[in-house]
Amino acid sequence: MTGRSNGRRAGGPGPERTNEPEPAGPPAERSAPAGGRAARAVTEGWRRADRAAGGLALDLGLYALSTAFAAVTARTSTLTPHRAWAALAVWGYAAATVAVLGQLAVRRFGPTRAGPARFSPARFGRARHRPVTGVRAGLTAMPGARAGLTALAWAATTLLPLLVQAVQRAGGRPDRAQEEVLVVEQAGQRLVETGTPYLDRAAIAALPEPERLLGYFPYQPGMALFGLPRATFGEHWWTDARPWFALATLAAVAAALAIAGGRLGPLVRAGQAVTVLPLCALTLATGGDDLPVLALCLLALALAGRGRWGWAGVAVGAAGALKLFAWPVALVLAVHALTHGPAAARRFVGWAAALPAAALVPALLVDLGAAAENVLRFPLGQGLVTSPAQSPLPGHLIATGVPGGRAIAAALLVVAGLAIAAGLARRPPRTAAAATLVCAYGLFTAMLLLPSTRFGYLLYPVAFAAWAPALGAYRITVGEAEPAATAYT
Repeated sequence: MTGRSNGRRAGGPGPERTNEPEPAGPPAERSAPAGGRAARAVTEGWRRADRAAGGLALDLGLYALSTAFAAVTARTSTLTPHRAWAALAVWGYAAATVAVLGQLAVRRFGPTRAGPARFSPARFGRARHRPVTGVRAGLTAMPGARAGLTALAWAATTLLPLLVQAVQRAGGRPDRAQEEVLVVEQAGQRLVETGTPYLDRAAIAALPEPERLLGYFPYQPGMALFGLPRATFGEHWWTDARPWFALATLAAVAAALAIAGGRLGPLVRAGQAVTVLPLCALTLATGGDDLPVLALCLLALALAGRGRWGWAGVAVGAAGALKLFAWPVALVLAVHALTHGPAAARRFVGWAAALPAAALVPALLVDLGAAAENVLRFPLGQGLVTSPAQSPLPGHLIATGVPGGRAIAAALLVVAGLAIAAGLARRPPRTAAAATLVCAYGLFTAMLLLPSTRFGYLLYPVAFAAWAPALGAYRITVGEAEPAATAYT
């Protein structure tokens, strides 16, 4: 039965009645503590904002603010690839802003089933209170139109600048890529020649001092696969690592959106968070190594929501074979899988652990010291050079501005990790949406406290937070706010 119960079981007595007065307020607010009510208020506020004008209100804010960000970046950034991206992306964002304004105008003043619209001041005052139907609804509020605009905006603000920079770089402009692109491509060359993407400490020390930073490869061995096209076919625009980052990202995001299913509106917002949001667009066009990792993690969460635990393990395992940032996501998903039984956990953990191990073990066998120098010592600040990831976030400020600050920042990071682990043990996430939110606030905390970090890493928690509504609706239970189970969880 899908109807609501009236409180009386069939064939049995009704609920016991008392003479006590009913407490004031809605039932959810009476049962939930202050923290639950605050979570409900935040969730409902976001939902109302997200649905305003059929989703177009937030679209307008996204594209308008992105236009401003690109304009400022084009004039003020000290990084040449960033300025080159912004000089092109600003026009794509501006065009998307104009397109949304047009959709809003048609939504308010456009034709309806009753015939063409006639503007009048009186109608202008009433338009915002009248439901939008007919042609106007089809032209403006339909999520499919918003999805199409998102795809066009991504092509204009990400793919076009990426391809232009790749072509210019192949034509002799070395300033058209960030260092991580060169690092990945050189790692692919070493993988072909030596069987490991890593240089040992002595080999890095032998490099000219300005080149020592590029000698480090602080990723998992799987990331070197994106450097194989250039190592195999030479220097062409299409052997640049970034087009391959983009292809992997597009495939994983498209699969995640298709598997997540549900209403198109939340899916459009989720897609925007990982495509046209400047954090992601700028990163993919100029560097790109974080986007395949993020996209594979989102695919794993979508697969977990469908109960496809083996494939979820494959997806997050592939991400973990690229970068360590995926490992906390794998841990959260393992706890989530346990809530669905030991068999689900075994299927997930088997693949989630096997793929990173299969990528790392050969490199360890070839040169254990080189792998440790790149994967452990360099990120922990013990390499021959320091990491360029030095954005002024709390962890970095503590590490550099306080005596013994690096140890203090590391201790804070450990304490935060233990607190999150305790929360997982006490209230494990029972839905994919809940697991996504844990990943969001967990990685946000880590980005704030890491001694070596950068603002660009915030794309992970931002994208996870934006994807949670696409993976489930929210409800308040007694004592907590948790996403409600959907038809596929």
